[in-house]
This record gives sequence, C-alpha cells and structure tokens, in this order.
Amino acid sequence: MNAFKTVAHNVATNWQKSRLQLSRVWALSLPYFQSEEKWRARLLLAACVGLNLGMVYMMVLLNDWNRVFYDALQNRDAEVFWHQLGVFALLATCFIIVAVYRFYLTQLLEMRWRAWMTRDYLQRWLKGHVFYQLELQSKNGTDNPDQRIQEDVQQFTADTVGLSLGLLDATVTLLSFVGILWSLSGGFSFEVLGETYNIPGFMVWMALTYALAGSLIGHFIGRSMASLNFAQQRLEADFRHHLMRVREYSEAIALDRGGPIERLSLQERFGQVLDNFMRLLRVQKRYTWFNSGYGQAAVVFPMLVASPRYFSGAIQLGELMQISSAFGQVQESLSWFISNYSRLASWQATTLRLTSFQDQMLAIKVPEAAEPDAVTHTGINTLHTTPLTVSLPNGEVLLADTSLNAAAGDTVLIRGPSGCGKSTLLRVLAGIWPYMSAPAYDRRGEPITYGPVVLPERSVFMPQRPYFPEGTLRQALAYPDRAENYTDEALKNALYDALLPHLVNDLDVAGHWTQQLSGGEQQRLALARVLLKRPRWIFADEATSALDEAAEKILYEKLLTLVREEGGALVSIAHRPGVASFHDTVWQFMPAPEGSRAKFVLVAQ
Repeated sequence: MNAFKTVAHNVATNWQKSRLQLSRVWALSLPYFQSEEKWRARLLLAACVGLNLGMVYMMVLLNDWNRVFYDALQNRDAEVFWHQLGVFALLATCFIIVAVYRFYLTQLLEMRWRAWMTRDYLQRWLKGHVFYQLELQSKNGTDNPDQRIQEDVQQFTADTVGLSLGLLDATVTLLSFVGILWSLSGGFSFEVLGETYNIPGFMVWMALTYALAGSLIGHFIGRSMASLNFAQQRLEADFRHHLMRVREYSEAIALDRGGPIERLSLQERFGQVLDNFMRLLRVQKRYTWFNSGYGQAAVVFPMLVASPRYFSGAIQLGELMQISSAFGQVQESLSWFISNYSRLASWQATTLRLTSFQDQMLAIKVPEAAEPDAVTHTGINTLHTTPLTVSLPNGEVLLADTSLNAAAGDTVLIRGPSGCGKSTLLRVLAGIWPYMSAPAYDRRGEPITYGPVVLPERSVFMPQRPYFPEGTLRQALAYPDRAENYTDEALKNALYDALLPHLVNDLDVAGHWTQQLSGGEQQRLALARVLLKRPRWIFADEATSALDEAAEKILYEKLLTLVREEGGALVSIAHRPGVASFHDTVWQFMPAPEGSRAKFVLVAQ
C-alpha cells in the first residue's frame, strides 16, 4: 500500500512538473507567433508540420512496399520484384525531397525564431538601463545574461521546434501504424483453468507494454538529468565569465603578480565544472546502458513474438517483415520519451533559465512613454530635484528628503568620506539608480507631472572608469554617437585638447582601448569625448583621478571654459585640493543627526 502511495505521489509530482514546463514554454513561445512576424512564422510552422506528415505518409507507403517486395522474394516472382524496385526508386526520391525540405524549413524556422527572440531580449535588456539594474541585483538576480541571450535562446528555439515536431511525428506515426499492426498481428489465445481467452491485436499490446515499461525504467534512471544540466550550464558560464575577467583586468592582475592565485581560482571553478559533469556523465552512462539495450532488444522483439505465426504458415515472409516494420514504428513512437529523455532534460533546464531571466527583467519597472521618467530633460537651464530619498540595495537609507538645486554658471563640488554615496548621488541625477523615491505630490497637493530630477538638455556624465567599445579609435572617441557624425578635423582637435597628440594619427586603428591605454590615457580620451561633443552641463565623477596635477589643471580649465561658453554648469566629485579651486559651491556629505532614518545629510556650503 505504501509503495502504491509512493508511485502515485511520484506520478502526481511529475505531472505537475510537466504542466509547469509546458506553461513556461508556452509563455516563451507565444510572443513570437503573435509578433509582427506572425504570418511568416505561422506559415513556416505549417510547412514544417505538413512535411512531417508527409514523411509519415511516405513511411506508411514504404511499410506496404515491404510486404509486396518480400512476398515477391519468397515467391521468386521476378516480374513483381523488378517492378517493386522501380516503385522503391520513386518512393525513395519523394522521401529524399521531403526529408531535405523538412530539414531546411525546420532550420529556417529555428533561425528566424532565434533572431526575433534575440532582438526582443536585447531590447528588454538594454531598455531603461535594465542591464545595469540586473547587475545591482546580482546576488539574487540573473547570472550570466550574455549566456541567456546567446546560448540559451539558440538552444531553446532548436529544442522547442525539434521536440514539438518530433512529438507530432511520433503521434501521427503511432496513429498511422497502430491500425496496420492491429490488423496484421491477429489474436493471441491462451487457456486458464480450462477457459480459453483471446487477446485481439496482440502485437499492439506488446508494443505498448514494451514502451511503457521502458519509459518508466528510463525515467527512474535519468530523473536527475534536468537539475544536473541546469547546474552544468551555470557552472560553465561562470567559468567562462571569470576567464573573460582575467582578460579584462590583465594589466592589474599582472602588476599585482596575481597569476598564480587566478590560476588556482580558475582551476577551482573548472573543478566544479568537472565534478558536476562527472555526475551528469555517470547518470548518462547508466541511461545509455539501458537505452542501448532497449533499442537492440526492440530489433528482434517483434520477430520473436510473431515468429510462431510465421513458422505455422499463418503469415508469409512479406507479412512478417511488414509486422516487424509496423511494430518498430509503433514501438519507436511510444518510446519517444525514452529516445529524447536527455534532450528533454536539457530543454527543461534551458527553459527555466530563460524564464527566470525574463522574470528578472520584467520585475524591473521601465517607464512607458506616457509615464514620467526618473529624469526629465528640459530647456530650462537649471538642475532641480523634488525631495529625494536615496537608499542602498540592502534598504539602508543614505539620504532622506534631500532637494538639490543648481543654476547655469554654478560650479559645484561634491565632497564627503569615501563610501558615503557621492557616486550614488550622480547615478540618481543620471536616472539609473533604482533605489530612490520621491513624493508624488508637491507642497500644494498637486500631482508632480515631471520626473523627480529635472536636468537641462545637453547634460553629460563622466564616470571614473570610462567605457570604450572595441573598434577603431574614432568609434571609441565618438561613442555613443556614430563616428560618421564628426569630421577628422574635429576628432583630431579633441585629441589635441585632451593632451593626446600621439593618438591623432590612429583614428582608424582598431583595438581594445581599455587594455591598450593607461588609466590616465583612458580618462583623457573620455575628456576628449566631452570636448568633442561640447555639452552644456558636465557631471564628473573623479574623472581626472588618474592624471598628474599639471594635466588635471589644464583639462579642468578646458572643462570650465567649455561650460561657460555653452552657458552651463560643472558638478564634480573629487578629493584633490587642486580640483576644489575650480568650484564655487560645495555639497558636503555630513553624518546625519542621531535618530535620523538616513546615514547622511547633504549640506550646501
């Protein structure tokens, strides 16, 4: 009784898991077939379904051909033999044509679906700085989004199309051949206690029993494959990610003589990859033992069961071969689950990874066009915020009810102890920091229709570590604009102004500039980018920290001249006293009074 309850519980659990998997697949698949490409997608899918049905029909014709051809051999009928060879040539030609176009259109459907999903995921990932906010939530969020978009989307589309069409093919094949096998197999009679019993369609019941037993045993052996596949994909992605980090920070690691510790760290991560792979391999080994034996036994099983009727003269050789072929098709259709168990496990893991990635992106609120953004750019040449409450990802409040105001011509220096939140404040002003709140109504009780941060147009933010795309120097200098928007003369002048005269002849040289340039050169190249684009307001986060004081003084004078000529303002974070001399106002982070819900208050001096 307990064993029965255990089996029933396992069946119910597996049924719930299957329903959950199908609901996830449906949620991931439906958007493509309702997208702007829906008619092309549906037409391709219909063509693939039609060609799969055509393949089943060709197998039915070949099964009937087996009976006539082998009967001709047994009867030594040369005329029928040669005629059937001609029929086979025609059937084989049609089979090849259908097979080729089924493969081509199936691959085309997978490719178009993957292309659409990739564009959709890239749009979601990059819209509204979702990619940045996912990194802020990395402890509880998505690991390796690059793998989700590149590898998992490809595997999901390939597996979904392949498994869906395979299941359709197995179902239609079963329906097509089960009738043939039923009519050919005859009945099976046996006596029990003097009573004679007859089982019609005996071969059908044997095929069903054989496949059901194999499916249950196969599931019992390979039930851990899905979780191991999921873990393997995650570990492989983590290992690849850390290899990329070593490449990205190669200079810093080399200067720190960090090669040995990085080697140990990478070997440890690769060891985790190998350990999980060996666990997966052992499960796959056991499953392959079973699956290979199951497949080989299926070759002779129908002959063994049908041979008494053949040796008794009830059926001829052609019918025996037709029974064997039909049994093989029915048994293979019923064994579709066993044949695709490993792929189903991998598909389940991939689907779960994509679903979790999509859920993480959807959880991040991105303002629609009709909603007020966190930052509103206006033609008014001032910086203004409503009372802001700024927090850390862990919920700790940095600033509470803080309003900021600056006008054209101002030069503001943000100061405070290291780690107090100066850079976070600039992220709030840039509109990329999600852990910020502001009142929805002003002091008069009227709803606020603009973002809590109001910035002038033509504002630019300069991080301490600038980003440069891999490519030519002109592309790195013009980023995020297109290089074609600027003349060579303008690009070269910007390099001269930023004290980079040695790079003026390298505009068309491609490189990995983050690695090829020193920290000071990277900051000067970022300053050249600002001087090229001539913004009105500049927000600089220790943008000259890697420069010597002489170069810093020259470049800050250029920035100050630029904002004055453009009628804007300069807001900086810096620790050096030399930078402070370029600013008239200081926003100082001070410890909040005891009992305050925030850690700091911002005092204008």
